[in-house]
Amino acid sequence: MTSNFTNPKSLAVIGASKTPGKIGFALINNLLESGYKGNIFPINPKEKEILGAPSFPSVMEVPEDVETAIFAVPAKKVPDVAKECGQKGVKNLVVLTAGFKETGREGMELEKKFLSICKKHHMRVLGPNCVGFIDTHTPINATFLKGFPVKGEIAFISQSGAILAAILDWSQTVGIGYSKIYSLGNKADLNEVDCIAEAAGDPNTKVILCYIEDVASGPEFIKVVSEVTGKKPVVILKSGASQAGARAASSHTGALAGSDLAYDVAFKRCGVLRAYSMSELFDLAIAFVNQPIPKGKNVAIVTNSGGPGIIATDKVEAHGLQMARFLKETIEELRLNLPPEASIYNPVDVLGDGRADRFRFALEKVLEDKSVDSAAVLLCPVAVTEPLETARAIIELNNAYPEKPIVAAYMGGQALADGAKLLSQKGVPCFTMPEPAIAALAGMSSYADLKITAGAGENNGSFKPDQKTVKAVFYDVSRDHRLTLLGSEAAEVIDAYGIAATATVLSRSPEEAAEIAENMGYPVVMKVASPKIIHKTDVGGVKIGVHTCDEVKRGYVNIMENVHRYLPKVVPHGVEIQKMAPEGVELIIGMTRDVQFGPLIAFGLGGIYVNLLKDVSFRLAHDISNKEIKEMIAETRAYKLMKGYRGEKPVDIDAVSEAIRKLSLLAVDFPEIVEVDINPVFAYERGITALDVKITLS
Repeated sequence: MTSNFTNPKSLAVIGASKTPGKIGFALINNLLESGYKGNIFPINPKEKEILGAPSFPSVMEVPEDVETAIFAVPAKKVPDVAKECGQKGVKNLVVLTAGFKETGREGMELEKKFLSICKKHHMRVLGPNCVGFIDTHTPINATFLKGFPVKGEIAFISQSGAILAAILDWSQTVGIGYSKIYSLGNKADLNEVDCIAEAAGDPNTKVILCYIEDVASGPEFIKVVSEVTGKKPVVILKSGASQAGARAASSHTGALAGSDLAYDVAFKRCGVLRAYSMSELFDLAIAFVNQPIPKGKNVAIVTNSGGPGIIATDKVEAHGLQMARFLKETIEELRLNLPPEASIYNPVDVLGDGRADRFRFALEKVLEDKSVDSAAVLLCPVAVTEPLETARAIIELNNAYPEKPIVAAYMGGQALADGAKLLSQKGVPCFTMPEPAIAALAGMSSYADLKITAGAGENNGSFKPDQKTVKAVFYDVSRDHRLTLLGSEAAEVIDAYGIAATATVLSRSPEEAAEIAENMGYPVVMKVASPKIIHKTDVGGVKIGVHTCDEVKRGYVNIMENVHRYLPKVVPHGVEIQKMAPEGVELIIGMTRDVQFGPLIAFGLGGIYVNLLKDVSFRLAHDISNKEIKEMIAETRAYKLMKGYRGEKPVDIDAVSEAIRKLSLLAVDFPEIVEVDINPVFAYERGITALDVKITLS
């Protein structure tokens, strides 16, 4: 996207019309009414002028340079018009026309044809199937939507034209202002990353909001947005969270990841704040535009009613914030100046008869307190309530303490309307209930945390894995026309990457099994070797604690008979002999590859209950940092066991961290790996060992 995409020097509207009700008319009318100061060239072979501007038969006949062309012509004409624009030297195209890949195969082919023409002539494209763009500071309204938004500091990017239209209409009734608005449409060329990057460089934009259904390029998104969030908040509402994954997962890790988790992990990596509703998206935007980022998590609440104070307190704790503990001086001041019945601890209850002066005093005292990072004021309507005067007091104190964000909840309707309106006009976010007020503070606090943790990881040291061994194993598996590795092969792969695995050797006869067991040392575990058998225990394919040569031979025969009985069409590769490992804390370390963002690393509580308990955390494998690894371990309940639960000795957390790091390297180095399950991993006081390893290739 060119740096001046939303501030072109000249515009051609191809498909302009002088008939009210047509998109071509709305476009010209919106451009003129918005106050756009560049040249506007209507293109329509049947008209001489449109709304006072001379009309031209084609873009080729415009006597001046055209920087941007907006298409409002039928889909089938778009490629030919694009050719003319390319020959004319147009730099940017905004294609409002529908009828491309969203309609099916024929439309997709048409879109490809159009895009190839644009690439040939080095033209950038917004759309097709979009509603255009708006910049209130240029000013320009290059859409066919009704109305022009208030000038503001919010950039809004929407993949859905209908949602954009609804939000724009709603915003005009509540007075929310925008700097830029982009409609992405089909994202044939320009996408959310391009628009986020342009908005990031806009001095008139304070916060960037997005409604998206997918991400065009995961790696590019991570790279660009990680840089942007260091400067400005990016808040994204991503729809489609409930959709089932496109591919059925064959591993525990894949099943646990789900289809939407990769977005959560990616957003966390690059510092994006995720909203889960439209109201939350705009609540956060209003807070970010008008209030400072809190320096900590300590919240003070001032209220004239106990019930809302309790609700707000619950929400503070639920959102991971903390109720501020006031200094002795603050408590003493409140005790001396508030009625004896008032609550002087957090939340501060100024009582139902509290007028504006009492609210002012209490709020000022808590804002003076160094232990308070932010404040919420809750007002309920009673006979003596002074909503307007209280609002003025809040505004004055908000200006007096510019480093501490304040939000308000005016819990009522008409009686409080004037005060609520004044607060909103003066930049204090005002809500009708306590919950969204606290959620706004929590979102701002989360952004501060995300900024700290966002970005790529540090260099992963000097470890040199044995890639040749892994390539050789994968070659053999491919030659055998398999996608799933045998346990012995999988153990060899992770061992090549420095992850300690229990010795596992494939045997193809009872005698060979006995010889391997003798060399390995007893006791041993025996497992049927077949990529077609996922749950080996269910078919009698496992023997644990085998102690003698004769037991091994009998076990081999018994396993083969069991498999033949349960799965007569499956021919196993043999039986794997594994050295029996001492008991440890059972963990799972895994990987599943996401289509957009690449490999995701999983860690959590392992063993047979992994899918039941779902005690697993995820991170992106690419550039994973030691800090991220420690965070993902600490997020799980397994962490309590690892630290030593109920007198048990703690396990080697550093060894677990190292295994996660090395599996991340393996996943990045070999993109053909689709899924990895190391379950269980036994963690000991010193070191770890992987017992069961499953690797699936694409």
